[in-house]
Amino acid sequence: MNNNNRKFSRRELLQMSAGVVGLAFTGSVLGQTRFMTPEIQMGPFYPIIKPLDKDADMTTLAGHKKRAEGQVIEVVGRVLNANGAPVKNAKIEIWQANTHGRYSHGADTNTAPLDPNFQSFAVVTTDMLGRYRFKTVKPGVYPASPTWSRPPHIHMDIYGKTDRLVTQMFFPGEELNEKDSIFLSLGRDKSAALASVVPSTPEIEKGATLLNWDIVLNKG
Repeated sequence: MNNNNRKFSRRELLQMSAGVVGLAFTGSVLGQTRFMTPEIQMGPFYPIIKPLDKDADMTTLAGHKKRAEGQVIEVVGRVLNANGAPVKNAKIEIWQANTHGRYSHGADTNTAPLDPNFQSFAVVTTDMLGRYRFKTVKPGVYPASPTWSRPPHIHMDIYGKTDRLVTQMFFPGEELNEKDSIFLSLGRDKSAALASVVPSTPEIEKGATLLNWDIVLNKG
């Protein structure tokens, strides 16, 4: 079996992330007030019926020989409170459009193709240091209306010990970011919704893009 296509257990993902997510630690000083991740609407395509396959590798589906289409990305980061303390055992639900910009949801009338090999929903849990990690493909541009196309983004619903936050992660350098009414409505909080592209490490799949995004809750 090709190791790039195999599923990773949660233990393996956390072990692999130890070196990678260290990139996210810079500036994460306990007691330092941080910009909180903005709350952003859930959107219409949250999966009411959760798929059985919802592990941290969204590029493959159990029982499928082919892999999801699109640019593979790996997202790493930490869930922290406003003082920089890690939030362990936080649950993060993740959902997004496929590389063509279509959601695996019956309400999505987009005529772009579905990808039968794409796991469109995942659930990950942070470790003792608040770290999380998942692998997916970069979502495509989504046509929200005839005159409005949304930039690539990933939805997340985070359950901490005290707080719950629904938000969206945006990609840096996207032209449509500055034309997106949702992104623009964040005002000075826009930067807290943007992931950062960081240098790859040996643990990252060859050719994949590595992004870092810390999620900051109020109390955690």
